[in-house]
Amino acid sequence: MLFTEVSLKGAYVVDLEKRGDSRGFFGRTYCQREFEEYGLATQMPQTNVSFSRNKGTLRGMHYQEAPYEEAKLVRCTRGAIYDVIVDVRPNSSTFKRWFGVELTEENYRMLYVPEGFAHGFITLSGNTEVNYQVSQFYAPGHERGVRYDDPSIGIQWPGEVTEISEKDKAWPAFNPSVPENS
Repeated sequence: MLFTEVSLKGAYVVDLEKRGDSRGFFGRTYCQREFEEYGLATQMPQTNVSFSRNKGTLRGMHYQEAPYEEAKLVRCTRGAIYDVIVDVRPNSSTFKRWFGVELTEENYRMLYVPEGFAHGFITLSGNTEVNYQVSQFYAPGHERGVRYDDPSIGIQWPGEVTEISEKDKAWPAFNPSVPENS
């Protein structure tokens, strides 16, 4: 695997190191030793999949608060997404900054999302499937979110949002000094 740290500390784009021949190719999508070398989470006790029928479906921006913060390894297995993370760690030098990358079934690219980041994506095509491993079990009482269109963050989505859940529409603007569940 090829790890490229992005502009947000601790987040990586992970590309396959493909070994190919006339049959196609082989590549690892996860290796505990390689993740350990970069100091990344290696225990991923839960794997999730989401399927979106329509282009323009937005899911996010989600995170879990302590002690259930999640690291994620995200890969688009069918279709295409624009995957976005926001640093919500108040003491971070990249606090409230965002990063986005296109993940597609053709590029096999993955995004490693560290703990303390909100995560979401918009589908760039219909019939899109996203698979992601997480470092914690889902804890509903610790789920939080940030508005996908919060002007103080300024995410530049590459297309129109055509579908979004009521829950995701209702996330508040990000204000770390005010508890988000108040």
